[in-house]
Amino acid sequence: MEKRIKNILSLRGGEKAMRLMQQENKLSFIVKKGTNKIELKKEIEAVFSVKIESINVINRMDGAKVAIVKLNKENNAMDLATQLGLI
Repeated sequence: MEKRIKNILSLRGGEKAMRLMQQENKLSFIVKKGTNKIELKKEIEAVFSVKIESINVINRMDGAKVAIVKLNKENNAMDLATQLGLI
């Protein structure tokens, strides 16, 4: 089965997102509006081969939807960001 990204638009790399990666093992993604937490969890775990502890979703006033994903202790957010070319 092919691993495809359908609901994730981009990985956020701002100052706050970097702090979340380093201190709390979290990644921030901008996702499509119609996406729910269950779909996101399945997609991220399948595509990036990581385990997720929790997901928080924020609907920003500019219309963007941001998902903050906390990875399991076994997976390092900084390592995944490096693999994706963010760092």
